[in-house]
Formats: sequence, C-alpha cells, structure tokens
Amino acid sequence: MAMILNEEQNMLKDSAKDFCTNSAPIGQLRKLRDDDSADGFDRDTWQSMVELGWAGIPFPEEHGGLAFGYKGLGVVTEETGRTLTASPLYSTVWVCGTAVNSGGSEDLKSQLLPKIASGELLMALALEESHRHSAYGVATTAELSGDGYTINGNKTFVLDGHVADKLIVATRTSGSAGDRDGLSLFIVERSADGVTVTRTRMADSRNAANIEFSNVTVANDALLGALDKGADVLDPTLDIARIGIAAEMLGGLQECFERTIEYLKEREQFGVPIGSFQALKHRAANMFCEVELSKSCVLEALTALDEGRDSAEIAKLASLTKAKVGETYNLVSREGIQMHGGIGMTDEFDIGFFIKRAAVSEQTFGDVNFHRNRYGELEGY
Repeated sequence: MAMILNEEQNMLKDSAKDFCTNSAPIGQLRKLRDDDSADGFDRDTWQSMVELGWAGIPFPEEHGGLAFGYKGLGVVTEETGRTLTASPLYSTVWVCGTAVNSGGSEDLKSQLLPKIASGELLMALALEESHRHSAYGVATTAELSGDGYTINGNKTFVLDGHVADKLIVATRTSGSAGDRDGLSLFIVERSADGVTVTRTRMADSRNAANIEFSNVTVANDALLGALDKGADVLDPTLDIARIGIAAEMLGGLQECFERTIEYLKEREQFGVPIGSFQALKHRAANMFCEVELSKSCVLEALTALDEGRDSAEIAKLASLTKAKVGETYNLVSREGIQMHGGIGMTDEFDIGFFIKRAAVSEQTFGDVNFHRNRYGELEGY
C-alpha cells in the first residue's frame, strides 16, 4: 500500500476539516471550559460526528462500521487535533473500540461495536494507577467469587471516565504488579455498585477521571479476552491508541506552526515583518523540517495498521511515532508561544491552548522518554 492518501481518504480529510473548522472550532473548547461543562464536550457536536460516520470508520461492516481503515480514522482525528475538538472519539473509538474489535468474542463485538458506531455507547479504558504510564503496573485485583469476579483497586487518568457508560478495567488475576502475565480485562458498568468516579479537569481543559473500585462484582462474561492473558489484547490496543493520539497531535502541531508563521508575516518591528529576521527564519525552518518528519511517521504508522503488518513492526512504529510527534509538538508549541511574544501568554490568544494540549497528550500512554526507551528495547538494545 502506498504511503499516500487515496482520493476517498482525501475527500474524507477535506470533509473533516470543513466540519471541525465550522462546527467545532477552538472557540467551542474555550466555551466548554468557561462554562464549566459537566460533560466536557458538546453532545450535539458529537452526534453530528457520529452521523458523519466517524465513530464507525475502522470497524467491520457486519458490526455496524464502515471498514474504512485506520488511515481514514487518522485523517479525521488529525483535523480534530487542529481545532482541539473535545469529543469521545479517542477514548471510545480509538481505544475501547479497538480493544473490543481485536480481543472480543463475536458475540461481544456484535453487542458493543454497533452501539459504539451509532454513538449510543461511550467507553473508557481504566488502566493507569500511578503518575507515569505503566501498562503492566496493575495492582487492581479481580478475585474469583461465586460465578463471577470481585474487583478492588484504584485507577487514575481515565480519559473520559466520568461520561463513559462502560469501562474496560485492567485487573490482576495472578502475578504481581509489573508482570505481563496475570492481567485480565473486564467490562464494567460505570454505574455499578462500588464504582466511584471523580472527574479531574486537565490543564488542556479536556476530560479525565480517577476511579475507585470497591468490591465491584462482575459476571464471567464480562471478561474481555482470555483470563490472565489480557496483555495480548492490551498491547496491540495501546499501540493503535498511541498512533491515534499521534495523529491528533500532528493536527495540533501543524495548526500551531501555521498560526505562528502567519503571525511572523503580520507582526512588524522596526518597520518590517519579524519573519524577515534571520534568526526567526532559521527557527521556523527547523520547525518546518520537524513537522514534515512527523507527518511521515504518522502516515507510515497508519499505513502499517491498514496493511496488517506484524505486531512487532507496529509496536516499533507506534513508539517511534509517539516519541517523534511528541517531541515536535513540544518544540512547535513552545516556539509558537515565544514567537508570539508576550501576547502568546495571554488567554485571549488561542496559541496557548496548544502548549497545554501538547503537555497532556504527550503523557497519554507514554511520553517521549518512555517511547525512546521502548523503541530501543524493541530493537534489541
């Protein structure tokens, strides 16, 4: 498969750009923040996204999806990153939808994927238990109890956890924290007895939650994947999710870069545009090169997903892409603030939203240092 967008993908990208620009601009995120929205996203906008088919893009047609692939979902997500659109697209579709699609039984897929594609169901992954990403650092327990399991533990940084209808909870059914073996995934109703959800407002005005599980009982059929083998579902899910967040970050860093370049052309000092200063030209040129490299990384990773390459290569591409795009977003957002001068630090200018989004999205499922180290380990260093 060529590492380019085909005609249909380009049409989808243009359609997404038009929708996000007109129906979900950065001003919407600002208003959600200022109004202290209980949901943290606009449900009417989300419903419009669902009606456009975005929630079903990567899923099979027999389960209510469009079977348009992750490259299609990627170009849509990139455009949402440009306008910092707040929606459940990432947590529900990229993360949980992927987990169900890759690890669920046919019955489970038939039950959940059509509801995700239709916007009827919102889901969130309850994985993290500390301030740093650790896929296997799970201490939350699920103990056999009668004809089901009892879950106890605490989760943090659960994206969209307070609005999710169902949670995919990573638990330990054997072994100890840090072990790959012994993980099991369970689907839990957010409203179940013993589930306590506390919303946390992130620096980027997006949603996350801390969740406590106290003697939460689930039936045997709540298990996603095989008992003690949850990592076999979790690993590919996280790699796809990392590529997905990188696609969103790519959109954000491109928008930030383009806004900065426009400002360099407009802002005058000593009677000339500041973009004519050689030092700023050099910095802008450096950003341009990093942006182009980031584009290539994301497109290659999305292409690998749609080509069905082996899990080892996708894992490497996921870490390479997440690290590179995270590094670039960090660079471009900070340069954007600096090149806007003092006004860039004020809330009235949108450029500040990007540096906040860059900080939170970089931490999602592993920061730059985590993925540099992981890539080295995957390469055998």
